[in-house]
Amino acid sequence: MVAPGSLRHGLSSRRRHPFAAFVVMCLCLVAVGMIYAALTPSTRAAASSTTDQSTQVEEGRKLFLVGCSSCHGMNAQGGETGPSLIGVGAAAVDFQVSTGRMPLAQQDAQAPDKPRQYDEEQTAALAAYIASLGPGPTIPSDQQLQWENADLLRGRELFATNCASCHNFAGSGGELTDGKYAPPLKDADARTIWMAMATGPQSMPVFPDSTITESDKQAIIKYIMTVRDEPNAGGAGIGRLGPVSEGLYGWVLGMGALLIVALWIGVKAR
Repeated sequence: MVAPGSLRHGLSSRRRHPFAAFVVMCLCLVAVGMIYAALTPSTRAAASSTTDQSTQVEEGRKLFLVGCSSCHGMNAQGGETGPSLIGVGAAAVDFQVSTGRMPLAQQDAQAPDKPRQYDEEQTAALAAYIASLGPGPTIPSDQQLQWENADLLRGRELFATNCASCHNFAGSGGELTDGKYAPPLKDADARTIWMAMATGPQSMPVFPDSTITESDKQAIIKYIMTVRDEPNAGGAGIGRLGPVSEGLYGWVLGMGALLIVALWIGVKAR
């Protein structure tokens, strides 16, 4: 059996070993390194994200110089045939490019909806570059576009007040002045409708969140989606353009049919 005094003497001699301080220092360095590694992954991820974003912005700048600078200027400051894009935001670029409105095929009263020229990755790069030039409306997130639980009645009221005068109460579109028009909404998805409200393309006014809140935008989208999927209980919808247009169709077609019948009776009589 070892005496307590001899045990204390053994431990004391080990603590006073020439390499004891070196071993303790190494253990402390390892512990500090492990703590630092545990606390800094978010920093590394942020640095990686910043690098990826810078690469995307640079790629967008290259695409802009090739396909957009001839109208909008080398630095997006605008030119004779294109407005300044500084401060329009990523949403405006995403809307115009993803719907094929930009780049323009030719100057006209309004840029038409056509097949897109850039894929999703290129569109995101262009949007990132323009967003880097100045703050503006951002691209809506998936959470913002969850319109299924929105207030349908509220959406109907907002649409009737702010949108129906141009787009028709059913979103069928309509003609404006000087060759411009409000496009039909039957093929527009929630993302496109949201960005149109946020950026105000063509003759459309801008509806920022201070004017129409996020929940109101969701309500409007729900109304559009609901109305365009409703069946036409009365038969052919004829674009749902309203009683004036429907009456005109009925008059022209009805009188045309009567005229044909009268001519046929006259021919048979002879």
